[in-house]
Parts: sequence; structure tokens; C-alpha cells
Amino acid sequence: MELSDSFTVACPIDETWALLSEPERVARCFPGAHLTEVVGDDHHGVVNVRLGVLAARFTGQVRFEPDLDRHRIIVKAGGDGNQGRAEAHITARLEALSDDQTQVNVDADLQLEGRLAQLGRGIITEVSSALTAQFGDNLAASSTAERVLGPDAFAHPRSVAMPEPDALDLLDTARRPIMKRLVPLAGLVTLVVWLLRDRRSGR
Repeated sequence: MELSDSFTVACPIDETWALLSEPERVARCFPGAHLTEVVGDDHHGVVNVRLGVLAARFTGQVRFEPDLDRHRIIVKAGGDGNQGRAEAHITARLEALSDDQTQVNVDADLQLEGRLAQLGRGIITEVSSALTAQFGDNLAASSTAERVLGPDAFAHPRSVAMPEPDALDLLDTARRPIMKRLVPLAGLVTLVVWLLRDRRSGR
């Protein structure tokens, strides 16, 4: 399944690049995710999600492939869990909108197996869009914080001391954008029904 989205960060392009080049910071900004270990270029971690009463825990690894000349980062991720398997190939391209505004364009090829694959493209698209926006907000909020680790910290295998966040609630994440679309529609339907009733009562 191919998905595309974008978000804007209120930082210069070089600063945004620096933020996205820190895997620990990226993990902290992604809902439900945390890293457990770094071995060379491979970052091992866990993503916890909830789907109603269904809880899923995916354990896997992520590899970052930065291309500074093109301001592009390729992320390859895969994980297995108690509810199936998930794989993602993500390309993030940075575009300077101004001296202090950067747009991050995200293209993802997502493969799901198991219970989560039954959500359907519509729900998955809504969840992806909401998560992209939330990730962008979290990244922007982290831009004023100190960098999590220096560049030399990635040279050797090590564990990562990162608290495990709350599980990502997929239904709640999807419900909010869907409700935003349904509320105007419900208002329109109510107006049409009221007009029809008023017209009939005037006969």
C-alpha cells in the first residue's frame, strides 16, 4: 500500500535535517514507539498499538539511510508481533519553504499482515495522515530541546535508555479525522431534513 503525506516544521532546512538525522529523537516523536538497542546502522525497537480491546506489540528493526546532498532520508523498517507483521519503506524529502520553514514530504510503501491488515485502506490512510501530523508537531516541539545524542554515539553497539510510551490507539487516531469529516456532513443532512419537513408542513 502506497501512502503520501507531508508536514511543515518551523525550522531552517539544515536544522530540520539535523533533527531527522537523530534516530532516538525520531523514535520519541513517533507515537507508541521506542528504541531498545543500536547495532551499527540497525536500530532495534518496539511499537505498541491498540485496536479497541486488541493489543499488538511489534518488535523489529529500523535502518536510516540519509542522503545529505539531496536532503533525503530513506527509512526501512520491519517488525513481527502477536497480531501479524508490518514492513515499511519510507522516503522523506526536505524542501525549504523559507529561511525558517521546512516542508517534509513523505512517501511510504506499507505492507501489513494479520489483524491490522483488516482495517482497510480508508482507515489506514486516515491513521497514517493523523500520525504524520502528530509526528510533525512532536518534531517541531523537540526542535528547541538539546540534541539527544552526538554523532559519535552511533559508532558502537549499545542499549538505549528510553521509557516505553503508551500504546498507540489506532481507533482513536482514526476516529478524530473521520469525525471531522462526518460532522459537516451530519449538519448538511440535518439541514436538508429540516427543509423537507418545513416544506411539507407548509403544504
